[in-house]
Amino acid sequence: MTVLDELIQELCPEGVAYKTLGEIATDIFRGAGITRGQVRESGTPCVRYGEIYTTYGVWFEDCVSHTDETLLTSKKYFDYGDILFAITGESVEDIAKCCAYIGRETCLAGGDIVVLKHNEDPKYLSYALSTLDAQKQKSKGKVKSKVVHSSVPDIKAIRVPVPPLPVQREIVRILDNFTELTAELTAELTARKKQYEFYRDKLLTFGDVRGGATSDVVWKTLAEIADISTGSSNTDDAVKGGCYPFFVRSQQPLAKDEYEYDEEAIITAGDGVGVGKVFHYINGKYALHQRAYRIHPATDGLLGKYLYHYFVATFPKYIGQQMYQGSVPSIRRPMLNKFQVAIPSLDVQSRIVNVLDNFDAICSDLKIGLPAEIEARQKQYEFYRDALLTYAATGKTILTDRQTDRQTDKYSALIRLCQYVFGYVSIELGSIGKVSMCKRILKAETSSDGDVPFYKIGTFGKKPDAYISREKFEGYRKAYSFPKKGDVLISAAGTIGRTVIYDGEDAYYQDSNVVWIDNDESVVLNRYLFYCYQLQPWAVSEGGTIARLYNDNISRAKISVPSIKEQKRIIEILDRFDTLCTDLSSGLPAEIKARQKQYEYYRDKLLEFEK
Repeated sequence: MTVLDELIQELCPEGVAYKTLGEIATDIFRGAGITRGQVRESGTPCVRYGEIYTTYGVWFEDCVSHTDETLLTSKKYFDYGDILFAITGESVEDIAKCCAYIGRETCLAGGDIVVLKHNEDPKYLSYALSTLDAQKQKSKGKVKSKVVHSSVPDIKAIRVPVPPLPVQREIVRILDNFTELTAELTAELTARKKQYEFYRDKLLTFGDVRGGATSDVVWKTLAEIADISTGSSNTDDAVKGGCYPFFVRSQQPLAKDEYEYDEEAIITAGDGVGVGKVFHYINGKYALHQRAYRIHPATDGLLGKYLYHYFVATFPKYIGQQMYQGSVPSIRRPMLNKFQVAIPSLDVQSRIVNVLDNFDAICSDLKIGLPAEIEARQKQYEFYRDALLTYAATGKTILTDRQTDRQTDKYSALIRLCQYVFGYVSIELGSIGKVSMCKRILKAETSSDGDVPFYKIGTFGKKPDAYISREKFEGYRKAYSFPKKGDVLISAAGTIGRTVIYDGEDAYYQDSNVVWIDNDESVVLNRYLFYCYQLQPWAVSEGGTIARLYNDNISRAKISVPSIKEQKRIIEILDRFDTLCTDLSSGLPAEIKARQKQYEYYRDKLLEFEK
């Protein structure tokens, strides 16, 4: 049972009451208009309704806008904990988007904002108002048009579950963890893109065009090596679900039922906001907008994919200095013709394409890249948010706390990504799972004989001298932490770091003295952990009656982790040596001793990675 389940059971055993925002509100009112011209870099912090859609998430602490109060004839203020609704928008689906303010300054609310004051947890209320059910209520009766409106009466009519404050805060804690995870993954994706751009630029820097190029690189203008032209289609020609990609001036292609070209080409925007930013590679049939350019490689010794990578890396800087800066930024054909391209040997081009395609796949491929992980986490977050905030008649939730149920999710995708790029990664044990232990057993609950062996620190890995009842074993195993078959048990007191692989047989272990990492083996195999533990220089806390290995010491301990495939290879080798060392029928004591030394040598070499 999770903390959340326990709180609900204790505080609202009959279920959670639903209330309207009108019932919750201690005050509710509209803001007062703040024009764009009244926004300043400093002054009184303020929020304009459009910022709720574009800038703020579920909650925020600092305002991005400020104003001079002397410029305003009418002023409406909000404070810590208030919920802000944007009651004007362009979408029925997003109307009345809201956010909670958890900053400490008093701020001004602009026009088309409704301010809700209340006594609930502000983050909880904002999460509750972001659910699918709440959004359906906000959108009910709204008609799709250029501008969609909501109102104070509409806001007051919205019903949400309102559990006691301790339950609200526990839900906020869980959902904040998901929010943090998505932010971390997004930051990781940004870092990977920067890494990709760094390597790309290094690979595609061959020297200065004005005489500094290396001898194995030929410089040519784009006009010398490619066929360049614009398309003939307009955006209105697009067909939903068309047979062929239709490249326009945006990053997202449209579709058409007819094609104009069947070739290998690089596509770039000819004008608008996409100039120097929109690039596509195509090898096949496609249609093209009349203000987008196709660049078709038309010379021997040039790979189209190499030209694409080179173009993406170097063209934006070039065109930024050359393009026509009128009311609409645009590219003229002569600008493209004069663009200089460095052409190395085909072998070098091929290797560059291979490296950059791999990096690009890591950043964008839906099968192995982080965008899929981010999307999955967002969907997971939305599922859990809605589940947490949707109660059955009994008031019980339909899920467990992911933070305590499974720690692995937070880092496993990132670890696998690093393994893919670098071959191995150095990680903290706490990143693959939480340190777990059995429920405490008191001495009075044990006996010298009984149904299930109870291993204390002195008998761990040896013959037990204490037992517990079958009833207590079954009850504790179901209700509390218990190792899975294959989990590696660690001695955390006395003889530090002694390890035993749990074989699945009925047995119970002394809490805090015998622990394990709750590992799902998606990143690290338990057998590999077993061997790593034998080499681990555990950071032990001294000073007590006996030395102790605390949970934090274990969580922060670092190991080097190669790919699963490499782990299996290492395990196979070490298992063979282990068999030779332990099988008494395999030879003389001298042979056994030699094998032991050989085993230790190979074990240490196999598990040594660069730091």
